[in-house]
Amino acid sequence: MLSRAIESQDVPLDGPFPCPYLADRLARHLTIVPAPVFPGVYHALMDLNFRRLGSIFYRAQCGACDQCRMLRVPVAEFEPSRAQRRCLARNADPDVALVTPARNAEKLALYRHYLEARHDGQMDGSPGEMHTLTSTSSVETCEIEYRAGGRLVAVGIADLEPEAMSAVYCYFDPGEARRSLGVFNVLWMIGECRRRGLPWLYLGYWIRDCPKMSYKSDYRPCEMLVADGRWTRLDRARPDRGPSSPV
Repeated sequence: MLSRAIESQDVPLDGPFPCPYLADRLARHLTIVPAPVFPGVYHALMDLNFRRLGSIFYRAQCGACDQCRMLRVPVAEFEPSRAQRRCLARNADPDVALVTPARNAEKLALYRHYLEARHDGQMDGSPGEMHTLTSTSSVETCEIEYRAGGRLVAVGIADLEPEAMSAVYCYFDPGEARRSLGVFNVLWMIGECRRRGLPWLYLGYWIRDCPKMSYKSDYRPCEMLVADGRWTRLDRARPDRGPSSPV
């Protein structure tokens, strides 16, 4: 019903603009601003391949390319790999707190330090940009603070739905590379989903030909939303081969 309602609106596409994931390609987005957004609506939108940015929801709709596919982890079935277990062991000491989003100088400094190390130039590290990430959400959004020895070393941002958690963004101290804090953030969210009884953790778009997005398929088992609306398991042995059996 939601899909039919969106299609009936005949919403114009944004763009084209340079694709942020694949070089020498142009991207287009279908953007909607539903109101009000009741609990469960965003989950339904994610199952239609939409992501949230601030108060808007967008879906990649690029014509010749359809590599932006939603990925989710069935929490009850997840088993950490050997490398992920080592990551958990390396991060036995941080204190973790789930808090209401709030901007402050400490977080802004960490965010800018993280972006400086990335060198991709797609984000500017401004207070307004951080405000968009956290404070303009139309769904329930939380921050996950990670502190080691009292010092803030990472912040995860996540959306909460009655049956799912969705990873939004994570920034961390690049000087703590050995901790693999981005991996630890995902593992912590999987654990939080279990504590809350949420069956799904959504990890956003997985793009087959984009190396910086390939890490998302490391959390197994995982499922990818394909073009006809079905969820399919990614092949455990060869993630580059794409989907295997439908679920």
